[in-house]
Amino acid sequence: MSKYIYLTCTPEALVASMLPPEGFGMYLSTGTKKRNKSQTIFFEVDLEKVEHLIDMESLNRRCVAKEDGSPKSSVYLSVYRVLETIPLDALKSLYLTTDHGCVLELKKAPYDKSREASKVLHLYQELNPVSPLVASELPPSVFLKRLTDGSIPIVLPKLFFVELKLGELATNPLYGSAEHLPYQNIGHLRDCLEILRGEYEKHMKTVQRIFTGELLYRTIETGFYVGEKDDILFYPYPGMKELENTNYEFFRAI
Repeated sequence: MSKYIYLTCTPEALVASMLPPEGFGMYLSTGTKKRNKSQTIFFEVDLEKVEHLIDMESLNRRCVAKEDGSPKSSVYLSVYRVLETIPLDALKSLYLTTDHGCVLELKKAPYDKSREASKVLHLYQELNPVSPLVASELPPSVFLKRLTDGSIPIVLPKLFFVELKLGELATNPLYGSAEHLPYQNIGHLRDCLEILRGEYEKHMKTVQRIFTGELLYRTIETGFYVGEKDDILFYPYPGMKELENTNYEFFRAI
């Protein structure tokens, strides 16, 4: 049986498995006896590009089929500072799962920085290695660079994050409609966004310090981003109509 390497993001870990991505996502979300229910987000990693980072003798000894011939579900290889050690070019598709085990594959796409919207506010859920919810006036590529290039006291080796919907609040924080935004404490979110409008040297404002571990997939705006400095990988998220047509099972589950 084939061996796969995955970088799980919630929580962060490097895991070997004999399950292909869809099977691995279902296993993480529901467990072997379907008694577990949890959302998961993970990357498939190119094994050939990370072999030098892994104890291959240990992996080959532990990641083997069970006595009844069924595949080994998971073998943990690392649980600390994983994202920063994995080369960006080793990251393959990104997978999202619902708490019922429905899996959506997101493939990398070229990212055109020149098409980033200007004069609008953004809402970013950071996922690894830190996980606050942050409002910012910076577009994704600039936000990523600001937090990873050493230009400010807070420096991250790499960052994985997702952009969330703001609707009318992106241009009108105080009076824009928040009717379809399912966030807690909209008043606090409006305040954070308005602070960014008023303080021209303040580019980021923490909205929520602790990530609950559950991402509302229907609130995703453009997609997921991972990278460091000027290097950025983009995983676009489909619109609801496209998602309904291409992965109806996942669409219904969210």
